[in-house]
Amino acid sequence: MIKSGKQAKIKGGLAESPSHLIHRALQLALDIYAEEAGPEGLTQRQFAVLEAVAARSGLTQTDLVKATGIDRSTLADLVARMTTKGLLERERSTLDARAKAVRLSPEGEAALIAARPRVEAADKRIMGLLPKSKRDSFLDLLCSLSDAADAAPEQVRAEVKAAKRAAKEAKKAEKAARKGDDRGRKKKGEPVVEQPQADTAADAVVVPLKGATES
Repeated sequence: MIKSGKQAKIKGGLAESPSHLIHRALQLALDIYAEEAGPEGLTQRQFAVLEAVAARSGLTQTDLVKATGIDRSTLADLVARMTTKGLLERERSTLDARAKAVRLSPEGEAALIAARPRVEAADKRIMGLLPKSKRDSFLDLLCSLSDAADAAPEQVRAEVKAAKRAAKEAKKAEKAARKGDDRGRKKKGEPVVEQPQADTAADAVVVPLKGATES
């Protein structure tokens, strides 16, 4: 039964899926942004790139990936199209001769200045959908998720490094065990057969010694 004209909330399923709810919230935010920016305005990603470059001129595309959270392939295509439109200019980086630095063109700066009030209006509309008492905590939660996204690549690199270290230790342990087994065979007067060294513990193949079990 629906009381006081309020729609009853359905528990379970999509209603309790963070990924689904975040996706729905993103759709709403992008729709509001598009309405405020207008058909000729900057897209949300274009605005993010221009703001990042305005904050620190001379960023490389790698820097922009970190600053905006846009994946590398999408960002490369985006920067290329924005350069063609005259919003960005690219030049050789003074820090890395192999990289191209990005800076605002006069047209890009003008577009950014024109877009800021519209983006601010979109943000106000989004926050206006929430009770005043929950707006600060909402932003804190978004920042926490953003920080987690920034830390994800570092975590992946740390996990890869740990896996390599574990494989190296396993290889050492295998080698030590093999030496101990050879010493035991020598004490018993049994022949010692050299086995090919495996790259990892998972690749090791145990070769039975001929006659080792014969009486």
